[in-house]
Amino acid sequence: MSGPSEVENRDLFSEAAAAAESLYHLCDTYFPANPDEKISGLQKEADLALGFLDSIPPEERRTSSQRATYEFLRGKILDVFPDYRKEAEDHLSKAVKLNPSLADAWLSLGNSLWKKGDLTSAKNCLSLALSKGPNKKILCQLSMLERRLAQGSENPAQIVEESIKHAREAVSLDVKDGNSWYNLGNACLTSFFVTGAWDHQKLSQALKAYQHAEKNESMKSNPDLYFNCATVNKYLENYERALTGFEAAALKDPGLNASEEVQKMVNLLDKIESSMKSQTKAKRLAAVASSLVEFKLNSPLQGSKISSLLEGSNRAVAVVGKVLFFIKHDNVSPSYYLVCDSDQICFVLSVYGLRSDAIKEGDQVTLMGPHHRSVDFSWKAKKYFFKSIRVDFLEQILVNGKTPSPHQSSQTSFHAQHKP
Repeated sequence: MSGPSEVENRDLFSEAAAAAESLYHLCDTYFPANPDEKISGLQKEADLALGFLDSIPPEERRTSSQRATYEFLRGKILDVFPDYRKEAEDHLSKAVKLNPSLADAWLSLGNSLWKKGDLTSAKNCLSLALSKGPNKKILCQLSMLERRLAQGSENPAQIVEESIKHAREAVSLDVKDGNSWYNLGNACLTSFFVTGAWDHQKLSQALKAYQHAEKNESMKSNPDLYFNCATVNKYLENYERALTGFEAAALKDPGLNASEEVQKMVNLLDKIESSMKSQTKAKRLAAVASSLVEFKLNSPLQGSKISSLLEGSNRAVAVVGKVLFFIKHDNVSPSYYLVCDSDQICFVLSVYGLRSDAIKEGDQVTLMGPHHRSVDFSWKAKKYFFKSIRVDFLEQILVNGKTPSPHQSSQTSFHAQHKP
């Protein structure tokens, strides 16, 4: 049993702060199948943390600094829940009035106002927090808020670039911090969709950031990291990695729609396999191949067949083919087509940033500097094998000799935690 002197020597504020951190750790790592169980678990931990605060004697809350810390911790604990709590905002507002230099209080107040829907005030709070000195948590939160502000704005791409800038600043402060890398990956992935879902360099940047995040042990409990990394792999057409990632996300958080993403991908792959069998009759392919017309290109590219392409980017060549079939699937982007070249070899063409009706069955397509890969893997005892071409820029495709008009792609599903 502790003696009086031991009790007096206890730092009750530190214990309350540790309890608040434990509460937020639970929030970020506990994903039961029933969301109500998470809320009840958070409430139990929040009550415990508030108990530490209530045990702090009034005489230890006399100075402005002490009262500010008390109000900050109480507000932060109350703000752990996903919905907005006015009581949390009130305590956090008191904290910053009592001690305007308390950056963590400005950060938590910004998060509370974000939940309230007052995004402008939330950004002001985060900017004030950042003015107290460089801080990776604040930079990450500001980066996330900017991505939210980009939705519905007149120039979303510019705002998302600001988000990427702040995400990179957070990484530069601590290159081993997994959450900062994860946030940078989310910023790059958002940029991919905001700019029309065609710039695969953004996807590659996102994938590298997520891979850095995965090196941090604490991030292995984050299901959103697995989901978003799988999303990137899906659009990079790393199908097996994407399926594995979505399955891992579903196991970590049953509340995500990761299992549905797995089923969508399997449905797509099955349709590709089916179209390969039904649309590739020898007589038809011979007729299609003989109907191809040679277009003169205003470039030094050499004509090629898919059988001659290297894995990856083939910048010096162009492939001409005829569209046999439009492969319908559940996602907005990309559009998939079954195409036949002059050697009567069929391949799958994936096109980003265009309306699905921009290319029709029977159209002739010229693919300049194509990105090629041979898809060859097994999933759940089923084998998938086909050749695939992707073009990374709209200027690299001609449809019947003309460049199609771009189309702003809708954002797909991915997840981003926004708790500080």
